[in-house]
Amino acid sequence: MEHTFPCGHLALDFAGTLKARRTAVPREALRTPRDLDAWFTGSGVADRAPGCGPADLAAAVALREAGYALVRARLLGEPGPTAAIGVLNAAAARPPAVPRLGRRGRTVSATPEQALSTVARAAVDLLGGPEAELLRECGRPECTQVYLDTSRGARREWCAMATCGNKMKALAHRARQRGNPPLSPARLGA
Repeated sequence: MEHTFPCGHLALDFAGTLKARRTAVPREALRTPRDLDAWFTGSGVADRAPGCGPADLAAAVALREAGYALVRARLLGEPGPTAAIGVLNAAAARPPAVPRLGRRGRTVSATPEQALSTVARAAVDLLGGPEAELLRECGRPECTQVYLDTSRGARREWCAMATCGNKMKALAHRARQRGNPPLSPARLGA
């Protein structure tokens, strides 16, 4: 499985491994332990696959859902669910991935537990820091990716221009061609 990283933050890209959450059939990117290994290497959490197993995949999905619940609560201006905070803090309390300097440069090795801790720590830093004010959900109705809006004037509307932005602009163009009013994204948390 090829993973994408459109959100601008490790924890948000991890939460985004379940795509289109509010559709009838969300798209799961972490179906197997191998998918999780690929995500860890693709994201840069580890240089080599940590060797994830079924229990690691279950822990990863639990962490992802806890992280998403906390991000969603933040977007809605609500307090984070206590259980989700507990899951996130428990994972963050474990040792993270270990960067090392060698003759050929920097390398990062990690066990599955260390890789999850690295993601959890990134979520703690994000949700507990000033960047939490920059959280936005993609304006394309089918997409539930959350990203950091660091654009000038905080006017970014989509998780990624190459995907959702192009789709929404094409829809707006076709609507204008038909004489319909332009589409405007409903931005959660804006």
